[in-house]
Amino acid sequence: MSKLNIDQQTILQLFSDKKSDFLIPDYQRPYAWGENECETLWDDIFAFAFPQDDYSNFDSNDEYFLGPIVTFRNKENKLEIIDGQQRLTTLMLLLRAFYSKFGNMKDSNSVSTAENIAKCIWKTNEFGKPNKDKLKIDSDVSSDNDKEEFLTILKTGQVQPNQVSRYARVFLFFQSKISDFLSQYPSYFAYLPTRIMQNCILLPIEAESQDTALRIFSTLNDRGKPLADTDIFKAQFYKFYSDQNQKDEFIARWKKLETLCGQIFPSPYGSPMDELFTRYMYYERAKQGIRNTTTEALRKFYEKNDYSLLRNNEVLGRLEELAKFWENVAIQNEEVFSERVLKELGVLRFAPNGMWTYLLSVYYLHNRNANDLLDDEKLYQFLNTITLFIWAYAIMRPGVNALRIPAYPEMIHIIQDESIQFVNNKFEKASLTTALYNFEFTNSRLITKSMLAWWMYQNPKQKLIPVETNLEIEHIYSRKRQENDGKISLDDLESLGNKAMLEKTINIRAADYKFDDKIKYYKGHTTASGKQKSGTMDAELLDIAETHNDFTKEDILDRKNLIINSFVAALEKANLIK
Repeated sequence: MSKLNIDQQTILQLFSDKKSDFLIPDYQRPYAWGENECETLWDDIFAFAFPQDDYSNFDSNDEYFLGPIVTFRNKENKLEIIDGQQRLTTLMLLLRAFYSKFGNMKDSNSVSTAENIAKCIWKTNEFGKPNKDKLKIDSDVSSDNDKEEFLTILKTGQVQPNQVSRYARVFLFFQSKISDFLSQYPSYFAYLPTRIMQNCILLPIEAESQDTALRIFSTLNDRGKPLADTDIFKAQFYKFYSDQNQKDEFIARWKKLETLCGQIFPSPYGSPMDELFTRYMYYERAKQGIRNTTTEALRKFYEKNDYSLLRNNEVLGRLEELAKFWENVAIQNEEVFSERVLKELGVLRFAPNGMWTYLLSVYYLHNRNANDLLDDEKLYQFLNTITLFIWAYAIMRPGVNALRIPAYPEMIHIIQDESIQFVNNKFEKASLTTALYNFEFTNSRLITKSMLAWWMYQNPKQKLIPVETNLEIEHIYSRKRQENDGKISLDDLESLGNKAMLEKTINIRAADYKFDDKIKYYKGHTTASGKQKSGTMDAELLDIAETHNDFTKEDILDRKNLIINSFVAALEKANLIK
């Protein structure tokens, strides 16, 4: 069991402790507090220390809790801050702003308060005298170009005219607040910083390792953005490239990569950079021949051998290439992919799980040519095969993690230049057909949209639908009609044969109409006011609108049979049937 050192302390106790030597590590994010956050902190602290604007109403037994501080002591015996960076930084700036006002004050309260503040900001010698060249806090944040400005402000207590960082703005904000306070309470000035130091409470949690500290942070932090695994990875890259005198180049590349990932991996992916590293991880797993279906946590995978995987010149380049590839997928780049490949990718957008992104990432990184492009024919066959297999597997074994069993070996086969065939996991035709006919394709099941998207693109007339198009499930025979006439059952209503993909804007208009009314919405029409409403891009629905006067129970059954039989035939053609 991991050991923790937990002891509630005042700001004065924690900051002035000789063992307190704080480091904001390189993997942390830059300082983010602004005036709004500082205004709230100041108002709260002042109301606590001077109740009803009266210093005499203060109860010295009262405490104001500022939250936990999670750290671990690194190899250099510094306390690396995992959680609490923003608060510690802000409190340091606040105390330094107070300290600047005590320069000419000679009364005993002011002198004593200034001495206590100094012990919080600077390291002291054995006689308790502060060394103003040695701060109690340091910053190595790799992506923070202003960290030196922070340290300079703490040392000098001054902001230069050319300093416009968040640190500078926060320090000036506190200076203004403190000046106003001094003008109102000149006789009681020392009381406020003293009460802040002695009655504002922190909960320092010192873990025995970085790993333990990060786990604690993840458990405690439900307010802001948790520290992403890639913040840790960034630090390893930063150290590696700094040793090669390429620090500035790395920072520029990383920022560009972060921006790109933010564009192509939006929510629900979580941290966009974590998603990129996850997709890359499967490539490295396949290279290492890892078949274990229990996937390690992202950081656990990369931290092996002291993060040796990240300490080379190739990995960052591969990550950049992989991100660019997924950007081309996201924007449907017609200069990179053929129309048929883009259609396959359009189907995979509706996959019932994300495993296809890992398979495709491995395939791309292993098979790209010198121009970072893929052979069109081979890519098309690969996408077709994984689509059919994933769809069928979701029907036969719908568990969330079940696909790992057949997928992980295939990733290794990709690295070994073998065609992807799922040899040990082919489907028995009769069992699969029966499962398809008996499967309840409810709208809540992801596989329903998956099947409909696949079927939509089987129509040779179907054009590529832009990725930004919001497609929903359409009941061709409407729910309202079924309720009114009772000519079909609920099973028929929810049958795959009665469902299609339709643009959301059209689906809203066509939802509960009779079939002859739906036709005009499928085709597009002109309103009574003369406004033109566009029709659907679904080629099959357009065909139905042109060739059918009605859509009946028989049409539903015929279409269901056609979809299922076509799907099974496609699996046979792809050699995925035993």
